[in-house]
Amino acid sequence: MGILETIKDPLDVKHLEAGQLPALAEEIRDVLVSTVAKTAGHLGPNLGVVELTIALHRVFDSPRDPILFDTGHQSYVHKLLTGRAGRFGTLRQEGGLSGYPSRAESEHDFIENSHASTVLSYADGLAKAFVLGGETDRTVVALIGDGALTGGMAWEALNNIAGRRDLPLIIVVNDNGRSYSPTIGGLASHLSSLRMTQGYEHLLELVKNNLGRVPVVGTPLYDTLHGMKKGLKDILTPQVMFEDLGLKYVGPIDGHDEGAVEAALRRARAFRGPVIVHVLTRKGNGYAHAENHDEDCFHSPQPFDVETGEERPRPHSWTNVFGDEMVKIGAERKDVVAITAAMLHPTGLAAFAEAYPDRIYDVGIAEQHALTSAAGLAFGGLHPVVAVYATFLNRAFDQLLMDVALHRQPVTVVLDRAGVTGDDGPSHNGMWDLSILQLVPGLSVAAPRDGARLRELLAEAVRIEDGPTVVRFPKGALPADVDAVGKLGEMDVLRAGDADVLLVAVGSMAEICLEAATLLDAQGISAAVVDPRWVKPLDKALVLAASAHRLVAVVEDNGRVGGVGDAVARLLRDADVDVPVRTYGIPQRFLDHAKRAKILSDVGLTGQDLARQITEAVARRSQVMESRPARLVHPTD
Repeated sequence: MGILETIKDPLDVKHLEAGQLPALAEEIRDVLVSTVAKTAGHLGPNLGVVELTIALHRVFDSPRDPILFDTGHQSYVHKLLTGRAGRFGTLRQEGGLSGYPSRAESEHDFIENSHASTVLSYADGLAKAFVLGGETDRTVVALIGDGALTGGMAWEALNNIAGRRDLPLIIVVNDNGRSYSPTIGGLASHLSSLRMTQGYEHLLELVKNNLGRVPVVGTPLYDTLHGMKKGLKDILTPQVMFEDLGLKYVGPIDGHDEGAVEAALRRARAFRGPVIVHVLTRKGNGYAHAENHDEDCFHSPQPFDVETGEERPRPHSWTNVFGDEMVKIGAERKDVVAITAAMLHPTGLAAFAEAYPDRIYDVGIAEQHALTSAAGLAFGGLHPVVAVYATFLNRAFDQLLMDVALHRQPVTVVLDRAGVTGDDGPSHNGMWDLSILQLVPGLSVAAPRDGARLRELLAEAVRIEDGPTVVRFPKGALPADVDAVGKLGEMDVLRAGDADVLLVAVGSMAEICLEAATLLDAQGISAAVVDPRWVKPLDKALVLAASAHRLVAVVEDNGRVGGVGDAVARLLRDADVDVPVRTYGIPQRFLDHAKRAKILSDVGLTGQDLARQITEAVARRSQVMESRPARLVHPTD
């Protein structure tokens, strides 16, 4: 029996002899590699925190001492040490373990989050609650990567933590120089300096050039920075400087030396106040194919061969089409620039960066800054394209609304992984954007149904110069192109039909709608299918099309509340068109992880489910109104 098999609880980790820990770390790495090779998932980040996580569980008493993971994709080792090793093979599978911390799985998962830069705020509030409740013997541990420290929310939290000497809070900075790709920005540069030397001058520059940019600073922080400007702190050590900020500093520590990390954490815990423990790790450590993977150290590989490290071929995806089209647009338009928030490769902008290295801006994990910086670029006469995952747009809504749209700036936001994403769980589903974007005045939103339409609509979006635009598309392989059989206004008619049902297919739902229309036809219900292409603002031709039908069914991979369906209903109501509108979309709840196709099936977004639901709706409608004269919706030539 291996050592890992004996670990049923973190207490078992504490009882191990120090000499057993290298063998435990090796076993954990073997399990990580063999499991992720089958299930896919986040491999590189977890290989880098094996010794660090072991040390955390030897020093602290989880769950009494909450261990909080920023982003959370590096929590696999934590799962293995907290009683879930026997189920680890179910990672990211339906009904199995989540790829992120999950409160439903274990009491050792205090928070479940996969949006970066949040953990210090959680920790600040939790530590304050412990102090207020008299539980000062409990310690909150917040593990945050150097990439997540590029997010403004992390600095806001540090500003609030600074000066609170009574907070039982330890901040472990897992510094591997990477988020997905190498970490970008001034903070990263100064952390890199710290990796080479512990000299005070480097720490001084780190704080001076980064914390000094925080818009609102607390008194301790301001006083320290002010002193730096006067040169009054030049003779002080890093520890004293951080004391001025209310933060003790320990490090840098070799994150793969379990004993050194454990000793540093014990010293930090004994202080009983806020402490920063700076730990240097190597992403992908212990698996050569990950260590030597130039792009992202196997951050999140597809299933792969353990011996060769060769990943299963990825199908040509929506992201690939976007990336290729951006290179073409960049060649035609010298004013087009691109922005990514620490996701150059995942969002498909790597080829653009290679072709036009002076026109790409990686702002780190800082979506808010990305949008307002884009507004500034637009003010300067450029047309920025900001590429983010749809779930992360939520974080920059205010900037899109007040900094971009208010000024009617020509900024194009491209939302990858819109709709159901599946394996990564509830926080990654991009099911909110079509609802929140309806609120933004002057914004145009495109939802392409296939690769050809993505190229077409992206080109249209960057030609719009009197306001912002959004182009959204889902995760995964491309469907076959679906050509229009005609036009109604600017909408594409995908299938002509008589007066029964008008199916409004939003983006990637076109294929499902066409399948449903065929099934409806077999039931004697005629259905026309139109693709609006631009779902905000809606084409007024939709009013004429809807008025020729007994029922309008809007199908979207977005939450049912406030999305395109509601916009269509409002459009018809304002035009005094008395035709019922049914919205078929995602229920307004957080969805458990599973494959995209399975989730769509579970929520009724398949052709068969739609045909059944629409048949029932038509039957109910027929009971309460007289049949209208048959009027045809046919495409123009």
